[in-house]
Amino acid sequence: MCELLGMSANVPTDICFSFTGLMQRGGNTGPHRDGWGITFYEGKGFRNFKDPNPSSESKIAELVQNYPIKSCAVISHIRQANRGGVNLENTHPFTRELWGRYWTFAHNGQLSDFQGLQTGRHRPVGQTDSELSFCWLLNKMEQQYPEPPQDMVGVFRFIAQCCDELKELGVFNMLLSDGEYVMTYCTNHLYWITRRAPFGKATLIDEDVTINFQEETTPKDVVSVIATQPLTDNEQWHRMKPGEYGILHFGELIDGNANQLDHIPFAAAKPGNQAPTEPLES
Repeated sequence: MCELLGMSANVPTDICFSFTGLMQRGGNTGPHRDGWGITFYEGKGFRNFKDPNPSSESKIAELVQNYPIKSCAVISHIRQANRGGVNLENTHPFTRELWGRYWTFAHNGQLSDFQGLQTGRHRPVGQTDSELSFCWLLNKMEQQYPEPPQDMVGVFRFIAQCCDELKELGVFNMLLSDGEYVMTYCTNHLYWITRRAPFGKATLIDEDVTINFQEETTPKDVVSVIATQPLTDNEQWHRMKPGEYGILHFGELIDGNANQLDHIPFAAAKPGNQAPTEPLES
């Protein structure tokens, strides 16, 4: 299986700390040697770094680890191939345009009998079930919303229904973003954590690195991180259940079907509510 890493923040934030832990799982502390990738959104654009080599040995991964790119939405993936060859076109994340915005997708799991999924004009380049399912999702979204929709939460709820269908074909853990929202869907293994004031220290599981977030943040900063397995050993990560999904907007979990949503103020993260604070490291 592969591993996922995502981030949603209310201010442009670098993901160097979390990525430092993830990259070690790509061939060092984990078996995911078949490539890695990461996508950072910046405004309407994005930066995408990919390498079919193990992340623990990749010079490009070292660059990303040491180059603090700031973003409010990030999706990353390390691969253990089960469909398609080990090459660049099969390396996640995948990005496509729809409704004048870039969508980025990464998948952990394996699907069966997926060849019949209809993708319309959204054709996969590689041979993975992951990219094909992404193209299928885009086709379903375009069919449901022929014109660019205004209610994006409603769009993600529809996507969750589509994910329920894909879950019937096998393991489908997913991250999806349009640069403003980050969506997570779970079949078996996904965890998330939201960091906000009062901030404390965090220590990586896979690398001897500790950070004191209090020294890197302001009281208004909010950063959520999603991962296949927890990346730190001294923080409380929330485990998602099969069939659960969450919608993150500028760091806040604003919608979903998990029990943790019972106490969340849904108005906490409306578009435009970014706080003018300094970026932190996640």
